Amino acid sequence: MKKILVCGAGGFIGGHMVGALLGQGHRVGAVDRKPLENWCQLHAGAESRTLDLQRREACAEAVRGYDEVYNFAADMGGMGFIENNKALCMLSVLINTHLLVAARDAGVERYFFASSACVYNAAKQMSADVVPLAEADAYPAMPEDGYGWEKLFGERMCRHFHEDFGVATHVARYHNIYGPQGTYDGGREKAPAAMCRKVIEAVLANELEIEIWGDGSQTRSFTYIDDCIKGTLMLMSGDCAEPLNIGSSELVSINQLVSIVEEIAGVKLARKYNPSAPKGVNGRNSDNTLIKSLFGWEPSTRLRDGMERTYRWIYDDMMRALRQGRPSAMNR
Repeated sequence: MKKILVCGAGGFIGGHMVGALLGQGHRVGAVDRKPLENWCQLHAGAESRTLDLQRREACAEAVRGYDEVYNFAADMGGMGFIENNKALCMLSVLINTHLLVAARDAGVERYFFASSACVYNAAKQMSADVVPLAEADAYPAMPEDGYGWEKLFGERMCRHFHEDFGVATHVARYHNIYGPQGTYDGGREKAPAAMCRKVIEAVLANELEIEIWGDGSQTRSFTYIDDCIKGTLMLMSGDCAEPLNIGSSELVSINQLVSIVEEIAGVKLARKYNPSAPKGVNGRNSDNTLIKSLFGWEPSTRLRDGMERTYRWIYDDMMRALRQGRPSAMNR
């Protein structure tokens, strides 16, 4: 049994990680800036606290007594939020910087930083028929403005704390993580959850139309939460100190993603395209050569299967909200 701290535990990935670590028998601390009632998941077995980790003294308080630290904490959301809140995204550099200092000073054994595929050079993502991105493709640096720079800076901080201070840092570049228990409305949701919500809303309102940002030809790979958690735990158990892709290699267009959700819902919607809305790069996919060579594994959940589980959870939560006359669980 280890004493493990999960930062950003009130968020989507952090909440799932707390559950996974508790399931392994560890003593788990959970920290987030949000009030406890607004956490995506609240686990009875964890020591859960509300702390603002942009403050250095809060980070020192948070890590005290823990063997390992997982840092999922960041001010972020889907493409709409990222493109319109660059300064807020950049301020998250304070979290990782202060947590690394606190981890070094407290003698933390292992430290994890959740990075993103948004660090990759934009010039290599100009075509929808994108060549999968290998870890070396982050340089020369031209990441997503704001959020991508924050993540790339965080990666460099981890590297230098490892080199200069001996902190055992591990970094994952996540590719579009989705699944149940995540945000699906309110402006911070990502494409898979947003598409599920939009289809459900269209069906409930009997207005069989859906808005798609851009022309729908932009491509992505989407990674189911169970694969994300498994890959992260493997990364933390190994010796790889360099950033590592954790992402599905199943490439689809946004139009194809909509079609998958329509099939799950048993409906066909008219598509209204919004070319002026944020749509991100034209194409992005994960090259899993390195993770397969290190661990003999890569994310394997089919998008259709993961989206069905995600759709069912969002549908059930929206129905509960309607019956109880309250806002949805993720939009309080």
